[in-house]
Amino acid sequence: MKTLIVDDEPVARQILREELTLLTTIDLIGEARNGPEALRMIFDLRPDLVFLDLQMPQFDGFEVVRRLSGARLPVIVIVTAFHQHAIEAFEAGAIDYLLKPVSGERLQMAVERARAKIASPASRKMVGRIGRDYFLLDFDEVLAIQAERELVWIITAKRRFLASQSLRSVESILPPTFQRIHRNAIVNTNHVRQMTAVTSHRWMLTLSNQQEFVVSKRQAHTIRRLLQH
Repeated sequence: MKTLIVDDEPVARQILREELTLLTTIDLIGEARNGPEALRMIFDLRPDLVFLDLQMPQFDGFEVVRRLSGARLPVIVIVTAFHQHAIEAFEAGAIDYLLKPVSGERLQMAVERARAKIASPASRKMVGRIGRDYFLLDFDEVLAIQAERELVWIITAKRRFLASQSLRSVESILPPTFQRIHRNAIVNTNHVRQMTAVTSHRWMLTLSNQQEFVVSKRQAHTIRRLLQH
């Protein structure tokens, strides 16, 4: 992948450059020091992938993204020291959000995500967080979303991610395969593997990761009808 680094700090560019040169899928084609320079190099060099800092002279990384246009846009990975802009970055179209200092493992994960995006452009995704790291999740890999008091968890086959929104807000962006089964839970019906009657009005769903969810009495009829189709 033809890759461009954009950061106003020479040391930050050097560290990222040294890490990226270890990856065989990366072809570094240039480095930009500010927003206007980044735009010129993106238009001239047509990179596949851009590692973009947010806070830079003249105008910031978000302004770079806003000014990009054309049918073939690069994949954007944000690299920054500030965690509070993650949601804004994903909404702007970034596919990953890396916090400095970036570990080699985390960088490789971002590169793999970029490669997959270039190979098969994806539709809208969900944003999940583990510690300091933010992840874009395909709807297909999400098994369920579950609220626990003030926290909302996005559940995949192997991990749980913290959502940045309320359960109601998350529900509003989900495709039809997701159904609310309880006031505190939504499941992806494509991952339901078993439906067991607990009582005449209560059902237990077993998902593909063997996690079990109780269906509320109010939702039982809807879920039973949906899964029987």
